[in-house]
Amino acid sequence: MSTITNTQQYATTSRTSARRSVWLHGLAAVVAASVAITALAAVAMAAGVSFETADGPIPLLGFTQLTAVFSLVGVAMAAIMARVARRPRRTFVVTTVVLTVASLVPDATFGFDVPSAIVLMALHVVAAVIVVPVLARRLAQAR
Repeated sequence: MSTITNTQQYATTSRTSARRSVWLHGLAAVVAASVAITALAAVAMAAGVSFETADGPIPLLGFTQLTAVFSLVGVAMAAIMARVARRPRRTFVVTTVVLTVASLVPDATFGFDVPSAIVLMALHVVAAVIVVPVLARRLAQAR
């Protein structure tokens, strides 16, 4: 009986620490992606990319904020998939790849000039390349 209790306690502790690991590593990836995207956007702006919309140019901190918000959505998705998906890692990677591709559509359709659209698309991919692998490594292959 104590073996069953110890095994159940270990499994609960293991799941809790895995969930904590997803959140802690995910938050670190959010910060890294936000800093990287802001720096790359600043370099692009300095090189003459306008990021001009109908309402004016995208402010530099807009890149930071949107990267952080959508990366946090990814962290939350990873945490949820860790609990409910049969194959959390695969489900998360497939979902994030599809969402990353979908995130490129507005850049091509919102009327940005070609250099702005290309840089925005590249920034989406860079953010995904920073955040997705960090989270995927924290998810189990199967539950």
